[in-house]
Amino acid sequence: MNKKETTNPKVLKNQNYEAKKMNTSSNLKKKKDKELPWWVEILFVQIGLPDKLLIKILKAKRTSKEFIKNEKKSIIIFFSVITTLVYFFPVIKHAKNKLDCEAVAKNYIIKNKNTIGISNREIKMLSTNFCYGGEEIYDIENLKN
Repeated sequence: MNKKETTNPKVLKNQNYEAKKMNTSSNLKKKKDKELPWWVEILFVQIGLPDKLLIKILKAKRTSKEFIKNEKKSIIIFFSVITTLVYFFPVIKHAKNKLDCEAVAKNYIIKNKNTIGISNREIKMLSTNFCYGGEEIYDIENLKN
């Protein structure tokens, strides 16, 4: 006759628990045997900075990793907006300088040149031309006081 072997669940649990316990103790030994990161070695072992500072650094590192993991989408949007602004800043600055130059040139033409018979559109055209290196402004006669 074949007897069915019965297994006691308590015995299995104890065996599993002991196996896990043995694995964790070997894992702890492996973790303890790991080398320290170079920055910890230099700053805290060689230089001798206080351990409280290391604890704060490691907490900040952990919280920043969690923040990046949780807020990945908003961080990407933020950096995209910043990159776009940085990319277009020179274009905007050039346009502003162009408009400022045109305004100064227009005021100069109106104050110092004889503008009788010249429309506002022509004065604007002459100021734009002057800002880009044109010399047509010199063809207008100077206003004599």
